[in-house]
Amino acid sequence: MSLNKFEVVITVIESGSLTKAGEILGLTQSAISHAIASLEREYGFSLLIRGRSGISLTSNGERLLPYMRETLRCHERMKQEVLAINGLEVGTVRIGTFTSVSTQWLPGILKRFQDQYPAIEIKLMEGYYDGIEGWIQTGEIDFGFVSLPTTEDLESIPLKKDQMYLLVTEEHPLYKEERVHVSRLAEETFIMPKTGCDNDIQRLLAQYQIEPRIKYEVGDDHAIIAMVQNGLGISILPEMILFRLPANMRMIPLEGEHYRSLGVAATSFSKQSPAAKRFLQFVTDWVNEQQA
Repeated sequence: MSLNKFEVVITVIESGSLTKAGEILGLTQSAISHAIASLEREYGFSLLIRGRSGISLTSNGERLLPYMRETLRCHERMKQEVLAINGLEVGTVRIGTFTSVSTQWLPGILKRFQDQYPAIEIKLMEGYYDGIEGWIQTGEIDFGFVSLPTTEDLESIPLKKDQMYLLVTEEHPLYKEERVHVSRLAEETFIMPKTGCDNDIQRLLAQYQIEPRIKYEVGDDHAIIAMVQNGLGISILPEMILFRLPANMRMIPLEGEHYRSLGVAATSFSKQSPAAKRFLQFVTDWVNEQQA
């Protein structure tokens, strides 16, 4: 059946090898190779390139991959609809997330959700803002947590305004300030999140036309905190990241309304599977309760 072959191709690409794909799907490497060869014979052209650096898609394979993903998503939604009609709540939901959401929100949401819907499997993919939006667009995930605004072709639901704070150590001249205006950071040595993992800070600095002396660009929030703690510079981070700070550090409010707007995004919320819609409702309910 082509659906199974589509799953094989997608799993091979995502895992990077025939062997790993076989382990994930519970198939032998021979069965994986046979499924791919059968699909290639059916279509009349190659889908995959097997080289020294691993396995990748041919140009024709790249053109067909989105359709394979969409076909499997539609099939999954239909299966879930049939089961829902029969009073059963099952399925798989694939979600994109980033560190602060994974740490602060998802443990509570997942515990409550799994207690009520134990047969629904939740699969998480953790990345940066740009990566999560890309996964949504290519169909690798059903929906993802994002910083708003997103690209125009995605639908989004706002969840929380997460206030931005200046992060300094007790040795820094600004340590005892009650509030700090962004303009005062122009001459500071800065630890900047990498492009794509926290665009909110870049937008904030651009708003005031400030180009700080960026000493390091780091992708991990905890690494940024550690660098600031060791006197390598200062940074600006959202409140959800700044929990359990070391004793020699302080988060200082910025003058004005400066925050990142957290939400969830998808290509279409109306076309989500029953299981995904259930989980989305749990997310919005849980976040609203936390802010009440």
